[in-house]
Amino acid sequence: QVQLVDSGGGLVQAGGSLRLSCAASGRTFTFNRYTMGWFRQAPGKEREFVATIGWSGRNTFYRDSVKGRFTISRDNAKNTAYLQMNSLKPEDTAVYYCAASRNNDYPLQRREQYDYWGQGTQVTVSS
Repeated sequence: QVQLVDSGGGLVQAGGSLRLSCAASGRTFTFNRYTMGWFRQAPGKEREFVATIGWSGRNTFYRDSVKGRFTISRDNAKNTAYLQMNSLKPEDTAVYYCAASRNNDYPLQRREQYDYWGQGTQVTVSS
């Protein structure tokens, strides 16, 4: 079984930064054979795609509203994925979830393409 643990959320003022982490573990889990993604869900809204990164870390893809502000990365030696969020805006407020997929197509933007999910971490951006 695969476990993903999200962390790093918090309360920040508009224009500030946060770095989210997603630590992956599992008895037979090979982290560098999973595409990783970040999604978010604001109150009353559907969970939406934020960013994804391929196995090696070379391929990344973002939703338009976060391009130039967010950076997804991974450290395969530490079984951890990250989402660096800069220039945060109030509309970025949401619960952020990391996800892992055995699918190595690119880019993976749909929820149903991911096999495992973290528990979520709250990000609140005040104006």
